[in-house]
Amino acid sequence: MFLDLQPLLVMATANMGVGSLALLAVMGRGASAATRCVQMALTAFLLGGMAAITAGSTWSVALAPLALLFFSAGLWLLHRALGSWLGHRTRPPIQRKKPRKPGRPGVFYGLDYRWSERGLRALLVVTPLGYVLGHTLGSTLGASSPAFQWGWSHLCLATMLLLVAAATLFPLRRVGRAWRWVLCASLSVLALVLLVRGLVGVWSPDLLRLPDLAMALAVNMAMVAAMVALLAAWRDEAKARLHSLAMTDGLTGLLNRRGWTERAEAMFANAMRYQQPLTLMMLDIDHFKRVNDTYGHEAGDTALKLFARLLRESRRTGDLVGRIGGEEFCIVLANTHRAASAGFDLRLRAMLQQTAEKKLGFPLDYSAGVGVLKDGDATLAGLLARADAALYEAKKAGRGRLVQSGGGAGLTVI
Repeated sequence: MFLDLQPLLVMATANMGVGSLALLAVMGRGASAATRCVQMALTAFLLGGMAAITAGSTWSVALAPLALLFFSAGLWLLHRALGSWLGHRTRPPIQRKKPRKPGRPGVFYGLDYRWSERGLRALLVVTPLGYVLGHTLGSTLGASSPAFQWGWSHLCLATMLLLVAAATLFPLRRVGRAWRWVLCASLSVLALVLLVRGLVGVWSPDLLRLPDLAMALAVNMAMVAAMVALLAAWRDEAKARLHSLAMTDGLTGLLNRRGWTERAEAMFANAMRYQQPLTLMMLDIDHFKRVNDTYGHEAGDTALKLFARLLRESRRTGDLVGRIGGEEFCIVLANTHRAASAGFDLRLRAMLQQTAEKKLGFPLDYSAGVGVLKDGDATLAGLLARADAALYEAKKAGRGRLVQSGGGAGLTVI
């Protein structure tokens, strides 16, 4: 049975169209920015395939640049989606051969994500433009330039495919490995076929039939594999979003009790393992029920969001903040002794006094209890219990103050 190029291209475009519609239906309208980029990329690929088929073997002056523009735009959009899924980076890692110096972290250097983004943007413009200029110059000089147009278009598209494939190799976030490798392999195969087809078309146009058939078959197989990979990537994103929603407080945007406890236990285990100091503060907004009764629940929600924002602004990098109850918040001060909690408390109270009256129309204050990691602590629960007991003493002593519970040294009221 003899295979013809045109039916294979039509089949590849049909597969692309069916896959695009299926992914659009599965992903839905309320998708993330990365998912929307993938949806637009699939649409661009579909339009490019339709333009290429309509242009036929002649690759007319109007439709050929249009097809190149659609293909280039689709690859650029796919690259942007990968940047969101895998994490924008300034230095994708490449293994250094030289041994690193003592005391320096293992840093890997490579192509900057921003440079690859700029390269794709440039190719998005110059790929169709170069094709048109090649035809224009050929017509002006009275000579045909199909070899230049052929080589130019294939080389530019292959370069874009390799740039997008490289983006899958160095994720900044923890994402699935299988779909990245499948997508990278699919794009690399397409780039290889385009390079071979471009070289054969430039030097030996009579031998193009075999590369044409190989390209059509590769497009069909790579399209199916890429669709599966993109669907798996979207599934990973959906799972991560669900996990984030399960761990985040909907009102304040802080970690909820479950999310905070999970990360706090990891910090507790790390501090115990490496014998590092650790301080836990439990904070409770004073007279919060009175705020709801006097000013309404909407004002109470605004007060909670303001307090959460000030907590985020007061913490250091590495500190862990969460809302564990109605008006109760907890913060873990990493690698910090008990005395540092007083400084944090002073900063937070100063910010609250400057901001609350202006933003809320009424003053807001809180009580705080501090627990410090000590020898013999087996779980986070013991540290939480001491901080809770200190918070109770702060409330009992008149509210609006900090009570520190040291490692067996009793309570200190500040």
